[in-house]
Amino acid sequence: MKAWRCLLAALLLLSGTAVRAQAQGTHSATVAVTFDRQSMRPVLIEGSADKTSGRPVTADDPVRIASISKLVTTLGVLRLVDADVLDLDRDVSDYLHWRLRHPQFPDRPITLRLLLSHRSGLTDGADYIIPLGETLRQRLADPRAWDPAHGPSGYGADDWFHYTNLNFPVVASVMEAATGQRFDRLMQHLVLKPLGLSACYNWSGCDAAAAARAVVLYRADGTTARDDLRGVLPACPVVVKDGQPCDLDAYTPGWNGALFSPQGGLRISMNDLARIGKMLARGGRGFLSPASYAALTMPEWRFNGHNGVGENGEPDGFFCAYGLGLQLIGNRTEGCHDDPFGDGIPRLGHPGEAYALRSGLWLDPKSGRGVAFFTTAVPDDAPKGKSAFTAAEEAVLTRLRSR
Repeated sequence: MKAWRCLLAALLLLSGTAVRAQAQGTHSATVAVTFDRQSMRPVLIEGSADKTSGRPVTADDPVRIASISKLVTTLGVLRLVDADVLDLDRDVSDYLHWRLRHPQFPDRPITLRLLLSHRSGLTDGADYIIPLGETLRQRLADPRAWDPAHGPSGYGADDWFHYTNLNFPVVASVMEAATGQRFDRLMQHLVLKPLGLSACYNWSGCDAAAAARAVVLYRADGTTARDDLRGVLPACPVVVKDGQPCDLDAYTPGWNGALFSPQGGLRISMNDLARIGKMLARGGRGFLSPASYAALTMPEWRFNGHNGVGENGEPDGFFCAYGLGLQLIGNRTEGCHDDPFGDGIPRLGHPGEAYALRSGLWLDPKSGRGVAFFTTAVPDDAPKGKSAFTAAEEAVLTRLRSR
């Protein structure tokens, strides 16, 4: 009997090794960390962070987390609001030192509150990647940057939501202009270092050790989509206009907040993202004022069936309630399909989607429990699940319920 037990143990060990080897040989990776107000725990770690080296992924590996970056950028804004440097309802032209107006609605001031809640009238029609050597003001002079039919919201009956990445380069430009500091450095000072996070925007502020742990993002066919660093930080962390040098020392803060991708360029591990979740689960205590936490999490916009569109320009049931850089899910409004958990519990946080990655930071504010996760190599045309989220995201969240 003892021999059989030894043989069985050996077979199980070999089986587990084979499963890990298979996971490490694939081009996908999945990591999930659950948290509550006091603790956090990695519960799902699978696949490879780098298929070339076979390095297995860990919960401490930084990954380009996509649009969850918007929520973290918003935390920086609110810290400046708490310091009386910024006002959510002031005309941002006052900070930028040039007049920012929607060309079809020139009498409506644009505020940080409107930008952070995607109600500014901006679209991504002119693109939100603005290279070094070009300015935000030049980009916003392009008529394609504006929705010709909908202006800044909050004026009369006009309350229009259009999820738009370009809002956040404007926000970052305002932050820079108000402080005189570059966005990447400002975020280290305002958010990342105070929360004890080893994270950075566009790799600026991260060290070589972080680069060596980078999660390489692969497409579903195995080709590289982003961040194949081979252990070396990028020589230039920003996109540069053709024919110009990467001379960030000559950059004037406030001229181009798009440089460090405030809308999607945060590199952060799931352990560190869960630490942000813990702070939110505690109501922002010790980090945000009660007023700023309330402003962050209170819905500025709710879908009523005809008053907004998602990133694809269509009302798809994905966005049904939005605060400041923060999405509220689990709504039961007709036409809403925004519950990837499938349990009917209202949650707040933000999703991410870019370069074949899907991610989420979601929190049940009532219980204080939440999850930070990502999964990679998801096809662009990935099938939806039972909700407006992808089946890949739902599969991760379903697996967490059994752990």
